[in-house]
Amino acid sequence: MTVAIANLVCGVDEAGRGPLAGPVYAAAVILDPGSPIAGLADSKALSAPRRAQLAEQIHRHALAWAVASASVTEIDAINILQASLLAMRRAVELLCAVPTEVLVDGKHCPAIRYPVRAIVRGDSTIAAISAASILAKTARDAEMLRLHQLYPAYGLDRHKGYPTVDHLAALERHGVSEIHRRSYAPVRRLLQG
Repeated sequence: MTVAIANLVCGVDEAGRGPLAGPVYAAAVILDPGSPIAGLADSKALSAPRRAQLAEQIHRHALAWAVASASVTEIDAINILQASLLAMRRAVELLCAVPTEVLVDGKHCPAIRYPVRAIVRGDSTIAAISAASILAKTARDAEMLRLHQLYPAYGLDRHKGYPTVDHLAALERHGVSEIHRRSYAPVRRLLQG
Protein backbone atom coordinates (compact mmCIF):
# COMPACT_ATOMS: atom_id res chain seq x y z
CA MET A 1 0.00 0.00 0.00
CA THR A 2 1.39 3.44 -0.90
CA VAL A 3 1.19 6.27 1.61
CA ALA A 4 0.71 9.94 0.68
CA ILE A 5 2.43 12.46 2.98
CA ALA A 6 3.05 16.13 2.21
CA ASN A 7 6.49 17.28 1.03
CA LEU A 8 8.18 13.98 0.34
CA VAL A 9 11.22 14.61 -1.85
CA CYS A 10 12.51 11.53 -3.62
CA GLY A 11 16.10 11.30 -4.83
CA VAL A 12 16.92 9.07 -7.81
CA ASP A 13 20.23 7.95 -9.29
CA GLU A 14 21.63 5.12 -11.38
CA ALA A 15 24.77 3.01 -11.33
CA GLY A 16 26.43 1.10 -14.13
CA ARG A 17 26.08 3.08 -17.34
CA GLY A 18 29.74 2.66 -18.32
CA PRO A 19 30.42 -1.06 -17.83
CA LEU A 20 30.55 -3.56 -20.68
CA ALA A 21 28.65 -6.18 -18.70
CA GLY A 22 25.70 -6.57 -16.39
CA PRO A 23 22.47 -4.67 -15.84
CA VAL A 24 22.14 -0.98 -15.04
CA TYR A 25 20.67 -0.25 -11.61
CA ALA A 26 18.72 2.68 -10.19
CA ALA A 27 17.48 3.57 -6.74
CA ALA A 28 14.84 5.92 -5.38
CA VAL A 29 15.04 7.20 -1.81
CA ILE A 30 12.82 9.37 0.36
CA LEU A 31 14.79 10.36 3.44
CA ASP A 32 13.23 10.98 6.83
CA PRO A 33 13.93 14.60 7.88
CA GLY A 34 13.61 13.43 11.49
CA SER A 35 16.37 10.82 11.06
CA PRO A 36 19.24 12.47 9.18
CA ILE A 37 22.06 10.22 7.99
CA ALA A 38 25.54 11.69 8.38
CA GLY A 39 28.13 11.22 5.63
CA LEU A 40 25.89 10.90 2.58
CA ALA A 41 27.85 11.69 -0.59
CA ASP A 42 28.20 10.66 -4.21
CA SER A 43 28.79 6.90 -4.09
CA LYS A 44 31.88 7.26 -6.32
CA ALA A 45 33.53 9.39 -3.62
CA LEU A 46 33.07 6.71 -0.94
CA SER A 47 34.98 3.51 -0.24
CA ALA A 48 33.10 0.22 -0.65
CA PRO A 49 33.00 -0.41 3.15
CA ARG A 50 31.66 3.12 3.78
CA ARG A 51 29.02 2.68 1.04
CA ALA A 52 27.93 -0.57 2.69
CA GLN A 53 27.63 1.12 6.11
CA LEU A 54 25.60 3.99 4.67
CA ALA A 55 23.39 1.64 2.64
CA GLU A 56 22.49 -0.18 5.85
CA GLN A 57 21.58 3.13 7.52
CA ILE A 58 19.50 4.19 4.50
CA HIS A 59 17.63 0.86 4.59
CA ARG A 60 16.89 1.37 8.29
CA HIS A 61 16.13 5.09 8.46
CA ALA A 62 14.73 6.25 5.11
CA LEU A 63 10.96 6.74 4.91
CA ALA A 64 10.96 4.77 1.66
CA TRP A 65 13.49 3.27 -0.73
CA ALA A 66 13.50 0.98 -3.74
CA VAL A 67 16.05 -0.46 -6.16
CA ALA A 68 15.36 -1.61 -9.71
CA SER A 69 17.34 -2.51 -12.81
CA ALA A 70 17.22 -2.81 -16.57
CA SER A 71 18.72 -5.93 -18.14
CA VAL A 72 21.53 -6.31 -20.65
CA THR A 73 18.89 -7.26 -23.23
CA GLU A 74 17.01 -4.03 -22.54
CA ILE A 75 20.22 -1.98 -22.68
CA ASP A 76 21.06 -3.44 -26.09
CA ALA A 77 17.50 -2.96 -27.37
CA ILE A 78 16.81 0.64 -26.29
CA ASN A 79 20.33 2.05 -25.48
CA ILE A 80 21.91 2.72 -22.12
CA LEU A 81 20.32 6.13 -21.54
CA GLN A 82 16.80 4.82 -22.10
CA ALA A 83 17.56 1.70 -20.04
CA SER A 84 18.83 3.90 -17.18
CA LEU A 85 15.64 5.98 -17.32
CA LEU A 86 13.59 2.76 -17.36
CA ALA A 87 15.39 1.48 -14.24
CA MET A 88 14.79 4.85 -12.56
CA ARG A 89 11.08 4.74 -13.40
CA ARG A 90 10.84 1.20 -12.04
CA ALA A 91 12.54 2.22 -8.79
CA VAL A 92 10.17 5.18 -8.26
CA GLU A 93 7.15 2.99 -9.03
CA LEU A 94 8.28 0.47 -6.39
CA LEU A 95 8.27 3.03 -3.56
CA CYS A 96 5.80 2.43 -0.73
CA ALA A 97 5.26 6.21 -0.39
CA VAL A 98 4.06 8.77 -2.92
CA PRO A 99 6.69 11.47 -3.55
CA THR A 100 5.60 15.08 -3.96
CA GLU A 101 8.69 15.73 -6.09
CA VAL A 102 11.37 13.56 -7.69
CA LEU A 103 14.93 14.87 -8.07
CA VAL A 104 17.11 12.96 -10.52
CA ASP A 105 20.90 13.12 -10.82
CA GLY A 106 22.06 14.25 -14.26
CA LYS A 107 20.41 15.91 -17.26
CA HIS A 108 17.55 13.53 -18.08
CA CYS A 109 14.31 12.65 -16.31
CA PRO A 110 12.41 9.37 -16.49
CA ALA A 111 8.79 9.43 -17.64
CA ILE A 112 6.94 9.25 -14.33
CA ARG A 113 3.63 10.55 -13.02
CA TYR A 114 5.17 12.82 -10.37
CA PRO A 115 6.77 16.27 -10.71
CA VAL A 116 10.40 15.59 -11.64
CA ARG A 117 13.57 17.68 -12.07
CA ALA A 118 17.04 16.74 -13.26
CA ILE A 119 19.94 18.16 -11.24
CA VAL A 120 23.48 17.98 -12.62
CA ARG A 121 25.83 16.73 -9.88
CA GLY A 122 22.83 16.16 -7.66
CA ASP A 123 24.51 13.07 -6.23
CA SER A 124 27.04 15.32 -4.47
CA THR A 125 24.67 18.15 -3.48
CA ILE A 126 21.25 16.65 -2.63
CA ALA A 127 21.16 14.17 0.28
CA ALA A 128 18.29 12.08 -1.14
CA ILE A 129 20.09 11.71 -4.48
CA SER A 130 23.32 10.80 -2.66
CA ALA A 131 21.39 8.10 -0.79
CA ALA A 132 19.97 6.79 -4.07
CA SER A 133 23.47 6.81 -5.59
CA ILE A 134 24.73 4.67 -2.69
CA LEU A 135 21.88 2.15 -2.92
CA ALA A 136 22.16 1.83 -6.69
CA LYS A 137 25.93 1.32 -6.52
CA THR A 138 25.87 -1.22 -3.66
CA ALA A 139 23.06 -3.19 -5.34
CA ARG A 140 24.85 -3.25 -8.68
CA ASP A 141 28.17 -4.22 -7.09
CA ALA A 142 26.43 -7.09 -5.26
CA GLU A 143 24.94 -8.27 -8.57
CA MET A 144 28.34 -8.14 -10.25
CA LEU A 145 29.82 -10.26 -7.44
CA ARG A 146 26.99 -12.76 -8.00
CA LEU A 147 27.69 -12.77 -11.74
CA HIS A 148 31.40 -13.29 -11.00
CA GLN A 149 30.49 -16.66 -9.44
CA LEU A 150 28.82 -17.63 -12.73
CA TYR A 151 31.47 -16.11 -15.03
CA PRO A 152 34.74 -16.15 -13.03
CA ALA A 153 36.99 -15.87 -16.10
CA TYR A 154 36.15 -12.19 -16.60
CA GLY A 155 37.25 -10.86 -13.19
CA LEU A 156 33.96 -9.08 -12.51
CA ASP A 157 34.71 -9.08 -8.78
CA ARG A 158 37.59 -6.67 -9.43
CA HIS A 159 36.33 -4.28 -12.13
CA LYS A 160 32.52 -4.75 -11.86
CA GLY A 161 32.26 -4.94 -15.65
CA TYR A 162 34.02 -1.68 -16.48
CA PRO A 163 36.28 -1.69 -19.57
CA THR A 164 39.58 -2.13 -17.74
CA VAL A 165 42.67 -3.56 -19.44
CA ASP A 166 42.08 -6.86 -17.60
CA HIS A 167 38.45 -7.05 -18.64
CA LEU A 168 39.25 -6.31 -22.29
CA ALA A 169 41.98 -8.96 -22.22
CA ALA A 170 39.55 -11.49 -20.71
CA LEU A 171 37.04 -10.70 -23.45
CA GLU A 172 39.72 -11.33 -26.09
CA ARG A 173 40.69 -14.59 -24.40
CA HIS A 174 37.27 -16.02 -23.52
CA GLY A 175 34.91 -14.31 -25.95
CA VAL A 176 31.66 -12.50 -25.29
CA SER A 177 29.29 -13.95 -22.67
CA GLU A 178 25.53 -13.52 -22.40
CA ILE A 179 25.99 -10.87 -19.71
CA HIS A 180 28.00 -8.56 -21.99
CA ARG A 181 26.40 -5.56 -23.66
CA ARG A 182 26.57 -6.27 -27.38
CA SER A 183 25.72 -2.66 -28.30
CA TYR A 184 28.93 -1.37 -26.64
CA ALA A 185 31.77 -0.77 -29.11
CA PRO A 186 34.48 -3.04 -27.56
CA VAL A 187 32.04 -5.96 -27.36
CA ARG A 188 30.54 -5.28 -30.80
CA ARG A 189 34.03 -5.21 -32.35
CA LEU A 190 34.79 -8.67 -30.93
CA LEU A 191 31.52 -10.06 -32.25
CA GLN A 192 32.21 -8.60 -35.71
CA GLY A 193 35.88 -9.59 -35.68
